[in-house]
Amino acid sequence: MSSIPSDPAILIVGASRGLGHAMAAEFVARGWHVTGTVRGSTPTPLHNLAQQHPARVAIETLDIDMPEQIAALRDRMSGRSFDMLFVNAGTTTHDEHVRIGTVTTDEFVRVMTTNALGPMRVIEALQQLVPAGGLIGAMSSGQGSVANNETGLREVYRGSKAALNMFMRSFAARDAAPKRAMVLMAPGWIRTDLGGDKAPYTMEEAVPQVVDVLLAARAMPGLRYLDRFGRTVPW
Repeated sequence: MSSIPSDPAILIVGASRGLGHAMAAEFVARGWHVTGTVRGSTPTPLHNLAQQHPARVAIETLDIDMPEQIAALRDRMSGRSFDMLFVNAGTTTHDEHVRIGTVTTDEFVRVMTTNALGPMRVIEALQQLVPAGGLIGAMSSGQGSVANNETGLREVYRGSKAALNMFMRSFAARDAAPKRAMVLMAPGWIRTDLGGDKAPYTMEEAVPQVVDVLLAARAMPGLRYLDRFGRTVPW
């Protein structure tokens, strides 16, 4: 007797609110099982989603700035398999206009750790949870494109996302013929806590497009830097 295929599963790191939560809700709506991480015990929109869909949403605790928590999550997830791992992490400087030469060391390290080092630590630790044919993704930004930087501004944030892009290219380059798809997602300027209320697009408009691109990319092994329309972003 043939077995019944199980529904696909995704692990979203950083799903408590904003884009991560919106992605979780969209994947649930499309019939996926979602495991999402939050940083603490305070109730979040993801907890509300889990209450609405207890059979489809599970919550784990993780602060990606804490290597010991990444290791603990890896141990808890041992033996699990996910069709997709997506790391959604993002922060910026308290003053987005601060220049690289004047930012404090503590502020620089904080942004780089959350936006670049933390996501790569997660991907390194959890990559074996995603089999061949799956996808590993991370939330980048169009502002991480060196080629497209013609206006400057948000210098530390831009640098942190450019660093993430470079680290992912190095990760992908280890295998000359990768079997998994990998995506750096540049979702555009969206109304979130990070994007602000002046952003032209809502999460309701943007997130389904982001999910469409990720689902389509599963058929294309190797690393791509894409926007939410599936277009390649210049490195």
